[in-house]
Amino acid sequence: MAQVMARSASTTAARWNSGRWALWSSYALVLLVAPLVWTSSLSMTMLTQMCIAIIACLAYNVLLGQGGMLSFGHAVYSGLGAFFAMHALNMISNGHLALPVSMVPLVGGLFGLLMAILLGYVTTKKAGTPFAMITLGLGELVWAMSLMFPGFFGGEGGITGNRVAGEPFLGITFGPGRQLYYLIAVYCFVSTALLFAFTRTPLGRILNAARDNPERVEFIGYRTQAVRYMAFMVSGFFMGIAGGLGALNFEIVTAEVVGAGRSGAYLLFTFLGGAVYFIGPIIGAVLMVLALVLFSELTQAWLLYLGLIFLFMVMYAPGGIASLIMMNLRVASFGKLRRFWKLYLLLAATALVVLAGAGALIEMVYHLQLNAAIGPRTTFMGVALDTSAIGNWSAAAIALIIGIGLFDLARRRFAALWSSTADEIEAEIRRREVQ
Repeated sequence: MAQVMARSASTTAARWNSGRWALWSSYALVLLVAPLVWTSSLSMTMLTQMCIAIIACLAYNVLLGQGGMLSFGHAVYSGLGAFFAMHALNMISNGHLALPVSMVPLVGGLFGLLMAILLGYVTTKKAGTPFAMITLGLGELVWAMSLMFPGFFGGEGGITGNRVAGEPFLGITFGPGRQLYYLIAVYCFVSTALLFAFTRTPLGRILNAARDNPERVEFIGYRTQAVRYMAFMVSGFFMGIAGGLGALNFEIVTAEVVGAGRSGAYLLFTFLGGAVYFIGPIIGAVLMVLALVLFSELTQAWLLYLGLIFLFMVMYAPGGIASLIMMNLRVASFGKLRRFWKLYLLLAATALVVLAGAGALIEMVYHLQLNAAIGPRTTFMGVALDTSAIGNWSAAAIALIIGIGLFDLARRRFAALWSSTADEIEAEIRRREVQ
């Protein structure tokens, strides 16, 4: 019996290791091949920003997901790292600093770490709501200082630089977008691997324990404040790297990078991606770039849509997109996912009806408020809408009401089937344990 159990454990470990190698290899392959598939300048810009956002969201999730620390001002560390990196880049351009341009993001990381050491000592003395309020206050303080000290922050215009500085290495100047992308992709992959390794360290494990049961952690001899402080420093270092990469990418750093809007974006999209799972912030980072670069160009009401999506996720999927994926993978592993495909189609169809009705109303309201001077006509999803016609308003309202009713009915059926399936899975697990 013992030999059978040992053989089963070794087989499971081998599958786990092979699966992990396959996953990381696929991740590296995607980073490598992506600019060869999407070759336009817009695609290159978006891919570069996605890699930077992945580092920032993963670093932020060290606090939010792994440590249970809600920070409202964490853009301070990526922003200050970006300012220091830009000053270092200008020193390289002037010949005052003998440092390869490829190492400039590490300068941002080191100064992000330094700021985390200085500010994190005060911040992590508290947990919960006091911690969140302290981070909010420090964020606003640094943002105000960015306008008070133009010698360092550059005032409203910010600081500019040129990443084509110093001697090229093997012909690489980081001037072309593809060369810069691969530099950022290397930082992205290494940072992702290191942050994943951090979750497997004793510090990462005790950080999870401090999140779930701080009294128990104190009882077994650990200082929760020290655990939070060390995690804060780790997060600050990688946030600084993200800021340094952003400085190289845009070649300009302004006060916006330390503002509340940037901190809020990290929080919002890390939550939407799923702070519970390691892959969640990666999903959130991709969504953040898509929203800020593409979605914002499609409609003036994109922030309203984003808020509604956030509200919907909080109500129906508080674990984020990653939790939905993992839940369905668990059901699929027991061979029970096929029973849901009709309900998924029904949910998608009714959600589209709700989107059509709500979107038409929102777009017409925004048109009346912002673009009424150019006429009463606007378009939504390729359909022409006349804001002066009562029929359009009525049709949109009816579609919204009917869509909400049908979606709620489909959701109730889905929830009942999901509950019964979950019970079946639990019974199957207990049966396997008995055998």
